[in-house]
Amino acid sequence: MLGDNDAVATIAVKSIDAARKFYSDVLRLAPGESRESQVLTYKSGSTRILVYQSQFAGTNKATAVTWPVADVDAEVKLLKGRGVQFEHYDFPGMTRNGDIHDTGRGKAAWFKDPDGNILAIVSR
Repeated sequence: MLGDNDAVATIAVKSIDAARKFYSDVLRLAPGESRESQVLTYKSGSTRILVYQSQFAGTNKATAVTWPVADVDAEVKLLKGRGVQFEHYDFPGMTRNGDIHDTGRGKAAWFKDPDGNILAIVSR
């Protein structure tokens, strides 16, 4: 059954080299094993992220990966220090303070990888 197995987040990118720099150097994800030249894998906690080269990179207009974190403010500050630019959205019932969206019960911030894939950090 699928529910008994771990799932892997899968992200299409145009350039494996640009993706390697972003996911390794900017996000500082630990690289995993890959047997193919156009595929990268990363470990993030106990999950994996598979990054692969595709002509359809960046065409998803929804969030591709979400990281629940203890301190959204600290993560935003850290990533901004590495050059990440955050997205701003107008969602009902949500206010924005700088780059951080607040629901009153939790915080969230969205950013994009070099191909325009939307990534998020949210409070646990």
